[in-house]
Amino acid sequence: MHSISTGAVAGLIGTAAMTAAQAAEMRISGRRPSMVPGHVASKLLRLEPQDDEALARISIRMHWAHGMTQGVLRALIGRLGLRGAAAAGAHFALMWSSDAVLYKVLGISPWPWKWSASELAPDVVHKGLYVVATSSAYERLS
Repeated sequence: MHSISTGAVAGLIGTAAMTAAQAAEMRISGRRPSMVPGHVASKLLRLEPQDDEALARISIRMHWAHGMTQGVLRALIGRLGLRGAAAAGAHFALMWSSDAVLYKVLGISPWPWKWSASELAPDVVHKGLYVVATSSAYERLS
């Protein structure tokens, strides 16, 4: 059980790193915050946000909850004996592909190969940063 809680904490550390990078990137690029986490949570929990502010609040909560639960996934990968780059690579592949499938199944976005470069690049870069930070934190905490 220790590794599961360690994974959750590592996931929160990774989410903090990703959130900081997203904030910096959005200041530079002018990109608006993604509401995809809010749309995912709304569909899964059958919520009906009344306005953009409500959707943004749901999105922020889902962003952090998703990061924490994906940290648990990293802990499960660690329990399989993977460490270092192999563990981070497996974590990225599982996280990114499951997110892409979920977005498609819920009708939130098309398959990733139909995304524009301006949609795909930030998603891959930020989730890659999340995985590196989460994996590093998990291994240091374990």
